[in-house]
Amino acid sequence: MSARDDILGAIRAGKPAMNAPAPAVPSYDDGYPQDREHLTALFAERLTTMGGIWQAPTDGQNLDDALQEALADKLGKPFKDAVIASNVSEVAGNRGINENDDPTTLHDVDIAVLRATFGVAETGSVAFTEKELTVNAVAYLAQHLVVLLDPAEIVTNLHRAYQRDDFAGARYTVFHTGPSATADIEGVLVRGAQGVRSLTIIPASGS
Repeated sequence: MSARDDILGAIRAGKPAMNAPAPAVPSYDDGYPQDREHLTALFAERLTTMGGIWQAPTDGQNLDDALQEALADKLGKPFKDAVIASNVSEVAGNRGINENDDPTTLHDVDIAVLRATFGVAETGSVAFTEKELTVNAVAYLAQHLVVLLDPAEIVTNLHRAYQRDDFAGARYTVFHTGPSATADIEGVLVRGAQGVRSLTIIPASGS
């Protein structure tokens, strides 16, 4: 018997003979808005604080127009020349994404359009699983990330996020909070150093 087995055996032998249930963990969200309108407003506020853009379509404006309005001055090229990888049926793209794609082939994507699984008002974050991403790297290699978010899928805080079945049941889940940014060098804020240069959220009900 190895020393490892001796140690583990001693631990098991000394384990108290009791069945102690895990403690109940509160959600710590009593102070958050409970109505959808104010919770959505809080999400938009926190998103903006973290450098993201809340782009609610105006009356009669479709999603394509809202997307173009949000990014028209950020591309550095005519919008018609942008490489758009769309994973949502609501927005037409010109670059397909398949689960067998080599992630390095996504290096030329100007705009990735995804639908978030849900949002978190506490931090202004959006969550994606492997289902929404198809290729996980697309949310990092694209120059600009545009996200459709159903306001009905905004939760108060991360405690509530961890309780969701789609979070717990996914093989891969990632939270995005604003665009990539760093200010380590000479205290100058640089966006896009390790990921997307801009993060735009468009409220859009899910199908």
